[in-house]
Amino acid sequence: MTLTLADVTLTYPDGDDRLTALDRVSLEVPAGTLTAVVGPSGSGKSSLLAVAATLVTPDSGRVVVDGADTGSLDRAEKAALRRERIGIVFQQPNLLPSLTAIEQLQVMTHLSGKAPRGARGRALELLDAVGLADRAGRRPHQLSGGQRQRINIARALMNDPAVLLVDEPTSALDHERGAAVLDLLITLTRERSTATVMVTHDRAHLHRTDHTVTMDDGRLTVPERV
Repeated sequence: MTLTLADVTLTYPDGDDRLTALDRVSLEVPAGTLTAVVGPSGSGKSSLLAVAATLVTPDSGRVVVDGADTGSLDRAEKAALRRERIGIVFQQPNLLPSLTAIEQLQVMTHLSGKAPRGARGRALELLDAVGLADRAGRRPHQLSGGQRQRINIARALMNDPAVLLVDEPTSALDHERGAAVLDLLITLTRERSTATVMVTHDRAHLHRTDHTVTMDDGRLTVPERV
């Protein structure tokens, strides 16, 4: 299993008490599969992604990313793990307006501290994988919403992550473009053997994912095939 959460509990301060965001959550996501996480607002979906991304440390339980038990890592080691083994696709692409599509990807190599050699070729390969090789020189304002989200996905894959965490990728897209983005995520998950977790409110295409789990009041149902 490339991503494992085992008996994870996360609480936040709430006045004199503590609010339970995740209540003994366990989840296993094998490489090459996509698990969708659904549930009402405030149910804990965002907290689940934050813990899986090592952005938030749980009160208890284990988070294992590509064989690394994150509970034994210090802050710098977690940051390195995020750069090298975790890709995050945010709900809003947040592309840098002054950079072209290919530069959006190349900057990830710079931020990771890796040698820039080969970065352009890698970026072009990923743009081709998301169907935008012919838009490599375009800036965000010259792209549609669906195209910007595709670049967002390609950018998250730039450092060849083992785990891909995706937050509401279709929320700003119409039905057709949303379906196309999900198609892309499924294809890339298979081809690149990532363990992909996607938080979504869109239930229209859940039958095409490998598993769907439901968050409700911080608790997670047992994964079921749909």
